[in-house]
Amino acid sequence: MLTALRSLLFVILQAVLTVVWSLLSMFTLPLSPMARYRFISIWARMVVWLAKWICGVRYQVRGLENLPARPSVVLAKHQSAWETLVLQVVLPPQVWVLKRSLLKVPFFGWALALTSPIAIDRAAGMRALKQTLEQGRDRLARGFWIVVYPEGHRHAPGAQTTYHVGGAWLAAQTGAPVVPVAHNAGYLWPRDSFLKRPGTITLSIGPPIDPAGMKAEELNARVRAWIEEEVQRLGVPR
Repeated sequence: MLTALRSLLFVILQAVLTVVWSLLSMFTLPLSPMARYRFISIWARMVVWLAKWICGVRYQVRGLENLPARPSVVLAKHQSAWETLVLQVVLPPQVWVLKRSLLKVPFFGWALALTSPIAIDRAAGMRALKQTLEQGRDRLARGFWIVVYPEGHRHAPGAQTTYHVGGAWLAAQTGAPVVPVAHNAGYLWPRDSFLKRPGTITLSIGPPIDPAGMKAEELNARVRAWIEEEVQRLGVPR
């Protein structure tokens, strides 16, 4: 019962914060893309703080020393909404490859559009790949990291999933290092559950992979192997 009450309070405060911060974010339109991102991403830091102090959802990070000095492509496990928030806290300024339809979500989508995402229509096939490459090169040149969730959708812990090759292909085409990221957030912040359970999530950052001389499929398989093995090693949060 206490977990449910805390989760309800968290959801209410998150909704209020999202509306207020989204409206405030509209005033960043005249600023540079990097300045807009730095302001808008404060929202993620506040939501993570709320999750910690209301719901008891804490986290620890392993492998920060693995982060390259230059903008990279991050391929991350996708179990929860949690990682979309915490990666903004842990990693350098970033953009995301995401569904264009997300930009139409009231308030949240409006602010999201100001963060320079690579918003694609997944049904567009080769056009979407070309757009991803063109905009990916632009974002990397501007100093942004690119975050991709190769599984496409959030999946429950333990689910056997397919890793789509688009993120690895982008890295292979641009020459940007690939940083694999694993975590066990799905146990405490499940994908289809209202409840946020207390405990400590572990986020693990793997050694960067140089895509030089590698085909996208080979790179993608290597990333998948590391993430899935690391997720198994992390186990259930305590």
